[in-house]
Amino acid sequence: MPIRLLTDEVAAKIAAGEVIERPASVVKELIENAIDAGATLIHVEVRKGGRRLMRVADDGCGIPAAEVELAFARHATSKLQTIDDLTHITTLGFRGEALASVAAVSRVTLLTRTDGEEVGTRLRVEGSRVGRHEQCGYPRGTTVSVENLFYNVPARLKFLRRDTTERKHIDRLVTRYAMAYPHLRFSLENDDRLTFHSPGNGSLSDVLIEVYGLATAQAMMEIGDPREEGTDHIRVSGYVSQPDTHRANREHITLFVNGRWVHDRGLTFAVEQAYRALLPVRRHPLAVLQIAVPAEEVDVNVHPTKSEVKFQNRDAVFRAVQRNVRAALIAQSPIPEVRYLAAQWSGAGWQERRHALVGAGATQAAMNLVRPVEREPSQSWFPEVPSKAQGNLPPLRVLGQLAQTYIIAEGPEGMYLIDQHAAHERVIYEKLLAQRASASVSVQTLLEPLTVELTPAQAEELETWLGPLCKLGFEVEPFGGNTALVRSVPAVLARVDVRRTLTGVLDELSAGEEPLAEEMDARLAAAACKRGAAKAGQTLSMEEMQALITRLERATSPRTCPHGRPTIILLSQAWMEREFGRR
Repeated sequence: MPIRLLTDEVAAKIAAGEVIERPASVVKELIENAIDAGATLIHVEVRKGGRRLMRVADDGCGIPAAEVELAFARHATSKLQTIDDLTHITTLGFRGEALASVAAVSRVTLLTRTDGEEVGTRLRVEGSRVGRHEQCGYPRGTTVSVENLFYNVPARLKFLRRDTTERKHIDRLVTRYAMAYPHLRFSLENDDRLTFHSPGNGSLSDVLIEVYGLATAQAMMEIGDPREEGTDHIRVSGYVSQPDTHRANREHITLFVNGRWVHDRGLTFAVEQAYRALLPVRRHPLAVLQIAVPAEEVDVNVHPTKSEVKFQNRDAVFRAVQRNVRAALIAQSPIPEVRYLAAQWSGAGWQERRHALVGAGATQAAMNLVRPVEREPSQSWFPEVPSKAQGNLPPLRVLGQLAQTYIIAEGPEGMYLIDQHAAHERVIYEKLLAQRASASVSVQTLLEPLTVELTPAQAEELETWLGPLCKLGFEVEPFGGNTALVRSVPAVLARVDVRRTLTGVLDELSAGEEPLAEEMDARLAAAACKRGAAKAGQTLSMEEMQALITRLERATSPRTCPHGRPTIILLSQAWMEREFGRR
């Protein structure tokens, strides 16, 4: 085929595809323009997850009337002039592609006015074609309305996810910029409902309260700036979570370099390295870090979305992040606190249990470390699962417990180690799904409805999962703002902290992409059972261990937990004989 030049229209749409991936990409570019324009107030309005409308209004310096059409031209920018300017970029935008890319794949209306103009300007651009250009009354600042995103690129439109998923991406974006610029007032309106606002008083801790809720914000520690000799040009500030506050994914590690949100695996690893040996396996901290590096030592012109950067001295930045976070953990981390109510241990039941555990070989120190919730004789920590033919696991005889985490059992082929948390997850997961399939989920109604404060992201997730939650025994309803009211929970989870369980489930559900409809119950059940299962570090009696093994033997898939981790491993007798030199 002969080589041809692409038309301007096709070239514009291809270029737009590099910058505009989804509705959140549009919001990002418009927010960055507003910040660069010196705005103090930024309001974001979204309808139908951004498909129908995205509108960003600010009180910045505005665009002169004579330049509004030029602003939509490709590679038109006021933020740099020469190639040398690329070596010390201090603005968020600089490529001159944002408005042109947005206009190429949507219908855009721009309203703007500068201080020196008596009237404002309205400009309509559709598919890169400039339409009506007229004067209008408008206060100082700029409002950009983007409608019908990808209306002229159906191939890209069909890859957008559900409205709730796209809205979630926008929510995360707005809250990130609110944390990066706590002195600016951000507000977010989703389908005519105000879902987020930041105070704009310069206090990052106040923004964290709005983003994560009061309880989580109070569990965050401020990072000072103990700059070491040789790295005093790199400044690290912000907040990190205490070791007992963690999440199931890395999504809550938020990093800014010179005010720009970046996705950097190396720096994320530096944060996690600082928590080495302080967090449970496969758990991740919360962090909001602002990393200040001299502009000439960082290259932001790496990717059209400007979410990746390169450092001149990457190792120095890595060390600065790791050491600052570690210093805060060492200096400020409190002694872990047992969260169970003392009233649960005031009766004679605990004394009887203590004597039984001592008889089973448990030490007083181990029992004081973590005490399981006391149950009535008719209630079992390990619920029955549907009966089935035996054969998936061999018959096992419980010998004891190792490190309050693994059950030691003897079987026909040798010694078996059972992860008590993974095994218990499997048991209650199958019980919950079996009850769901027969529409007979056992429910524990709370004596009094419990109010749970959610973050904006959790509130959005609750809206998506409200139906499946109800079918699995969670009676939850919105209670105004970001508050939820819990009236009942599945009976298999009745003995856990309801607040922590609900918020933890919502956080875990937000970690992955949107599941298929037939997968929703299974994913929700897996997330809930992870919260309700016996934890590592929890002392179990011989009777409880044997009950758990019996239930596991009856499970349909006893060898893995619902998340795919193994529940049991074998140290064969043949292997032990070889190791001891008997063969």
